[in-house]
Formats: sequence, C-alpha cells, structure tokens
Amino acid sequence: MPTAILTGQPVPGSSIEGDLRALGFEVRPATDAAHAETLLARVPEEDRVAVVDARFVGHVHALRLALTDPRFTLAAIPGAVSARAAGRQALTRAMARENSAEGGNGAPGAGDGTAVVVDGLADRITAALDADGAEVHRPALGSLVAAVPADPQSRNEARQAVAAVDEEAVRLKSAVKSGDGLFTTYCISPYSRYIARWCARRGLTPNQVTTASLLTALIAAGCAATGTRGGFVAAGVLLIASFVLDCTDGQLARYSLQYSTLGAWLDATFDRAKEFAFYAGLALGATHGGTDDVWALALGAMVLQTTRHMVDFAFIEAQQDADATSAAAPTAALSERLDGVGWSVWVRRVIILPIGERWAMIALLTALTTPRVTFCALLAWMAFATLYTTAGRVLRSVTRKARRTDRAAQALADLADDGPVVQLLVRLVPATGPRVAPLAAALGTAAVLLAAWSWGPSWWVVLLAGLYTLCAAEAVSRPLTGPLDWLVPPLFRAGEYGTVLLLAAESGVNGVLPAAFGLVAAVAYHHYDTVYRIRGNAGAPPAWLVRATGGHEGRTLLVTVLAALLTAPQFEVALTALAVAVAVLVLAESIRFWVAAHQGGAPAVHDEGETA
Repeated sequence: MPTAILTGQPVPGSSIEGDLRALGFEVRPATDAAHAETLLARVPEEDRVAVVDARFVGHVHALRLALTDPRFTLAAIPGAVSARAAGRQALTRAMARENSAEGGNGAPGAGDGTAVVVDGLADRITAALDADGAEVHRPALGSLVAAVPADPQSRNEARQAVAAVDEEAVRLKSAVKSGDGLFTTYCISPYSRYIARWCARRGLTPNQVTTASLLTALIAAGCAATGTRGGFVAAGVLLIASFVLDCTDGQLARYSLQYSTLGAWLDATFDRAKEFAFYAGLALGATHGGTDDVWALALGAMVLQTTRHMVDFAFIEAQQDADATSAAAPTAALSERLDGVGWSVWVRRVIILPIGERWAMIALLTALTTPRVTFCALLAWMAFATLYTTAGRVLRSVTRKARRTDRAAQALADLADDGPVVQLLVRLVPATGPRVAPLAAALGTAAVLLAAWSWGPSWWVVLLAGLYTLCAAEAVSRPLTGPLDWLVPPLFRAGEYGTVLLLAAESGVNGVLPAAFGLVAAVAYHHYDTVYRIRGNAGAPPAWLVRATGGHEGRTLLVTVLAALLTAPQFEVALTALAVAVAVLVLAESIRFWVAAHQGGAPAVHDEGETA
C-alpha cells in the first residue's frame, strides 16, 4: 500500500489527510524531519512513498497527478514529492542530506555551496533531488491549484482559488489526448470522455475497455463477412462503436492515471488487429455477396498502411535523439508558422488520414457502398497521405544538419529486421565506397517488385530477390546515421510485403491471396511489436526470434523460391503453413515478453498512439 508521510504543523480544518486517503495512501504524520526520515525507512522498498507538507492547499487532482502517476519514478508539485521503488534511493539520500545539512531544519546546500531557501521539507527534498541531477517529473497543472501558504491570509486566498476552478471539468478535459484528428476531436471526444468517467466510477480498467473495443471490431468484421447490405450497415455502425471505445480506453487511463506497460501494448496491437481483421471481413463479404474478389485490394491496404506507419516510426526514432545543437530545418520552421493558423492545422491532420478519419471513411463506405469502392477510396487516400508525409520528412531531413546518435542508429537497425543471410554477408564483405544506404535499399526493393510484377512466380524473381538481399546487406553494412537512412526500414517493408502481394496476385488461384494476407499480417505484427519494444526502451526482440523467422530477406527469398518451385495450390498451402509458423513464434514470444515485463514491475508506458 502506498504511504504518504505528512510533515509540518497540522492546519485546523485542512482536508489533506482525507484527500491522501481518498487517493489510496496510508497517512503517517511526522513530528519533525528526523521522524520523517525514520518513517521513510520503515516503508517497504517496493511501495510508493510520498512526502507531503501538512500546509498544502490545492486540488485533489493536482495531488493525484504528482503522487499516483505510475509512469514516473519521481514526481513533485509545490508541497508534495513522491517516488516509486526505482526512485527510493534518490529520495532517501535527499531527505538524509536535508536532515544533516542543518540539523533537520532550515535551508539545504544545493551541492555547490549556494543555499537554496524553500519552505517545507517536501519542497526542500525536491530541490535536493534537482541538485543531485535526478529526473523529477512536474505535471502540468494548468488552472489546478497546488500551494503551501505561509500565513492565514494566503491560505484563504489559495482556498478561494481552489473553489473558483471546476476541478472535474479540468480533469475531463485533460483526459482527451491533444493532437487528435478532426473527426475524433469534434465527433467522438465530446462524449467519449463522459463514458470514460462512467467507466472509472464503476471500477472498469482501460484494459477491459480495450478488450471490449477489440471484440466489437471483430463482431463488425463478422457482420461485414456476411456480404449482405444489412451486414455491411451493421459493420459500419459497430466499427464506429469500436472506435469510440478505442478513444475511451485512453481517456480512462488519463482520467484515472491507470497507465501500465501491458495496457500500452494491448492498446497499440489491438488497433492494428481490429483494422486488419475488418479488411479481411470486407474481403470475405465481397466474395460471399457475389463474385467480386477484393483480397488483393485488402492486402494492398494492409501493405500500404504498415509501410506508411514504418515511415512514421523510423523518422521519429531517427529524429528524437539527433544532436541538440543541430540547426532546425526550414521546413520545420514553416510547419511551426503554419501551426499558428488554426485552419491549416486541421487541414494537415485530415490530409494525413489519421485513424479517426480513416475508420469513419471505412465505416461510412462499408455501410453505403461495396467493399471494392471502400478499398479503392482507402488506397487512394492512403497513397496520397503516404506521399505527403514522406516527402515532407525527406525535405526536413535533407535541410536539417543533424548527427544521429548511436541509439538512433541502433533503433533503425533493429527496425530493419535483418536476418541471418544479410548478417552473414555484412560480416564477409567489408563496407567500402560511399554511404548509399537508402539508395541501395530502394534499388533492391524496386528490382524485386518489378520482377514480381513483370514475371510473376518464376526463377527470375528468385534471382532478383538475391539482388534485393545483396542490396540490403550493402544498406546496413554501416551504422544508419545518414540524414535519409530512416528510409531503409520502410523500404524493406515495402519490398517484402509487396513481393508477397504481387506473387500471390499473379498465382491465379483465389485461395493464395487470403493465405498471403495471413502471412503479411503475422510478419507485420512482428514489426509493430519491434516498434513498441523500442518505444518502451525494452530493446529489439531477441536475436533467436529474428533468426527463426528469417529476417525480411530470408522470408522474401523463401517466398520467391516457393512461388517458382510449387504449383499454385501447393503455394497456397505453403504460404498458409508459413503464416501459421511465423504467427505462433512471434505471438508466443511477444505475449511472454509483455506479460513478464508487466509482472516484473517495468515502468508504466502510455503511448499516445499513432495519429495515423
């Protein structure tokens, strides 16, 4: 159970003890600083602990933000500081130093001989943590009040300030993610936040809401698979309902600060599972409702969407650790100026087809038109959005003089998903000549895709897949630190997924495309899982998994060989078996890893999600 150590003289009429108990803390009053240090030592190491000034006046939600958010090791607001287990040693050292500095009272030394005068033990500890270089999170309070008044008049003023703010309205507003798209902001969030509050008051967790969203989307996919107009209408309605729940789970997490490592993973992976399952449902519905086979379009939508996401992920990983002294790109400056024009922000958010707009379009077209029209419209808009975002990021990269860090280069290497063949070639053939990573990756990808499109299943495609492998080895033969090296992972995704799509489409057997859809879905899950591990600072999947699944070049070579060697019905069976094998491997390892991380007390992560 978390413990709050209440320090300082109690204030008559103060609600601080009741507020702390309402937040789930066991309250232990300390008579002086030395007593507070003794109480701290008695708190079990694995429990969260907070030091709070008894004179604190403020909103309960301000305390909640500082004392209960599981994402941060150390957090503080005026009059309160808290630490998770990982920050206990830093808190203990800071408190001990405060007590020894001047006999447990007065101002501490800042570590450089300069006195820092702050009121109250909690604030002195926070100042000591800062002086020690500890990373102390300070939540943005906005209009919320958090103060430690020094006299009755200021206390009365602080209480009046508390009464003047509608705390619940602020809490509801902060539950909505900033940066959402137009549809989500104006058509979903105005009421989904109240659903989130309803869930919180009934003890529901974000993971339960996330699961409900997945089940709703799967039912929607099942309705679409019926191929009837009534089924398509029901599918569209249920898809929107699933999206409402998808927004609600994140808002519930922010409203009640129920963040978790497992929850972040479920939210991210279920989004992809819902969308791709709905694509499959539409493709099945088109087949059941007539003779229209749109599996190629469904697979194309999945390939384009996953490749586009990899552009986003790789660019972000390449940029976030760039040298801080690097000059800002002119394109970034232009973007900041455009942000000052309100309508331009919304236009640009709509152009990139974020998840809200995308699901709304899919739902509406599913209910009113045919699966073919739905997929054609989706592919056209996604292609434009991909070109728009990629072109902007290329311009930003070439105009910004930045040096990539080793961490960013390693993240890009992990996202590349090189298998044993590429790794062997890199070891055997030393890198020489100029750095041409994106050019080599683009050349290999273009070669194998053109071959698959021109010749279909043939040994010529196998030969060009070998060239793709050689180009991939050249691309990753040096650390990916160049300005455009973030293009390498998405180019590999396009090469592998596109080859599977084209060979399946050219096979001439209806069942091959659904089998290819399953294979790409399993491999895409592996690549998304890699992204989420990197974002959670957990590193890449284990090397044995990359070797067992062959890497992008190994799978591409295998698929081209199978297509050339087998008949179309045999190719269908082989793709199905490969899809099942990859899915079992990556799902088993992914579930094991994330459940173990959650049970092991890994720092909570709350990924705000992809806007697209």
